[in-house]
Amino acid sequence: MLMLQLHLPTLLVASTAVISLCGVLLIFSWSQGRQQRALLWTGAMMLLAALGLVLNALRGGSFDWVPIVLGNIVLLLCIAMTWSVMRVFCGRAPSYPWVCAGAACWALLCLWPTFYASLAARVAVHTLIASLYLLAALVELWRARLRLEVSVVPMAVLVSLHLIFLLARMFLGPGMTGYGDIQSNPLFTLVLIESMLYAVGIAFMLLSMVKERAEKQFRQAAYSDELTGVGNRRAFFEAGERLLSLCQRQRRPVALLSFDLDHFKAINDELGHQEGDRVLKAFASGVAQSLRRSDVFGRIGGEEFACLIDGNATDALALAERIRVGFSALAPKGREQSVSIGLVAVEWGTYDLQYLLNLADKALYQAKRDGRNRVEIYQSDAGGSVGGAEVG
Repeated sequence: MLMLQLHLPTLLVASTAVISLCGVLLIFSWSQGRQQRALLWTGAMMLLAALGLVLNALRGGSFDWVPIVLGNIVLLLCIAMTWSVMRVFCGRAPSYPWVCAGAACWALLCLWPTFYASLAARVAVHTLIASLYLLAALVELWRARLRLEVSVVPMAVLVSLHLIFLLARMFLGPGMTGYGDIQSNPLFTLVLIESMLYAVGIAFMLLSMVKERAEKQFRQAAYSDELTGVGNRRAFFEAGERLLSLCQRQRRPVALLSFDLDHFKAINDELGHQEGDRVLKAFASGVAQSLRRSDVFGRIGGEEFACLIDGNATDALALAERIRVGFSALAPKGREQSVSIGLVAVEWGTYDLQYLLNLADKALYQAKRDGRNRVEIYQSDAGGSVGGAEVG
């Protein structure tokens, strides 16, 4: 068999070199920006794994306690750090006492002569502790899967496969009395190969997840308004065109609301830009809480916002009134704040988003002329004028 033909010392050297290289490269990647701490943790984990392999290779002679005690303590710390890597990547702090708990248990058990003398017992306990840490890592990924901005499935599959291989070590224990029995077992060679592949795999997966997260954060920054956190003009038009196209295909009504905060320039001039920023953020937050997930909302200008909804004029008018009244209610004591809203609703057709926004703006300008703090619905007559105001 190929397994039996592999030279075990050479395989150990190759595994140590590959795992060490992965660790160094991950730490180097972290050092470039020092923002992704998961890279640092994973790099340190790899270097610990390499040290553990070296210590475990020091078998034979009068210093067997070095690989049995110290070597396995280092390897258990390494596996515990897999759990910490997942916690750090998911935005949680590592639990140092629990990271050290497995290694501490191993050190205490090694003080028991019966356990220290039994290779099968050591393999079983080591596998059990390592498996618990890997299960904790999988639980961490599962708990954070919905709030993470990256896909965790490939990493979860990789950790699961490593867990299966660790559990396969349980079959090494029965009937073995010495390290030579392990070396002669083909499964041990397979476990070594798998450990090397796992190190490469987890390094690649983590770098991929970090890259995916960074790309999504850059994309979010490009499509969101920095002050209010809602979509910017670009995001509004791209998402709005998709919603408009969907409603046109399904012949569903749509409505567009155009918002302009009243007397915003006066707020900035008299109370300062900090108060102006507060007003903008309060309005954006209030509107966002009033919308459905399918609605499209964005800041398209200084104090100008727009919203496209899948609904008819009645739905849009009710929403506009809720927003108008709710925003006025958010004003600090002793101050007034209001918003004028222009609204256009169409049953269905081949309108484009810019055209609907122009119509809503016409209604908005009429609301401004008629006294502000009101909702105006666009209605065209033969001359294309605006009428039919709904006053708050």
